[in-house]
Amino acid sequence: MLAQVQLLFMVVFLEMGLILMFLFRTPFRKLIIMTLDRVKRGSGPLIVKSVAATVLVIMIYTVYSIKELQSRPADSVNPTDQILLAHQILEASLMGFSLFLGLMIDRLHHYIRELRLLRKTMEAVKKQDRTLDNIKNGEASTLRDEISSLRNKMKQLESETEAKEKEVQSQRANSDSLKGQSEKLLLEYNRILEENQNLRSQLQSVDQTVSHSDNKKNT
Repeated sequence: MLAQVQLLFMVVFLEMGLILMFLFRTPFRKLIIMTLDRVKRGSGPLIVKSVAATVLVIMIYTVYSIKELQSRPADSVNPTDQILLAHQILEASLMGFSLFLGLMIDRLHHYIRELRLLRKTMEAVKKQDRTLDNIKNGEASTLRDEISSLRNKMKQLESETEAKEKEVQSQRANSDSLKGQSEKLLLEYNRILEENQNLRSQLQSVDQTVSHSDNKKNT
């Protein structure tokens, strides 16, 4: 019986130590978590549940024995029964406390694993956000470069358009001046043509006068 109580105390202190290691970030915590991860794989959970069920059955039997001893009349209880009763109460308390600590260890391990998974998920999401931000920044810089190049092209086209408009205006001015010159030449040609006709008519009249005078002389 004494060995069983010592074993229960060892189990309780071991579980308390594991809980304390879970609460503080130490190199041992990672090792304990990895160990529990391996224990919970394969047939490990079945073995743990079997051990817990056995301890629970023993605790229930011990509680039943305690109730049986407490139900006896006070006159019939001897010192040996009192010592046995105290020992059984201690065993039942240690077994119950051990089961409770085991449940706490299981829950703490579960919550720590969930917390680690959430942290990994958050880190992955942060990395994706950073990647998206980098992509957005790259796209924004690319769009800025494209916009600046398009603006430069627009300015170049505007300057070319202005140059073309100036050239068209100069060609129009040249065509207007050429048109004026052609009109002047046409007027000058008409004037010369009229003068030529006048000169011809004058020559004809002179010829007629001369021929008329010659005819008179001959007669």
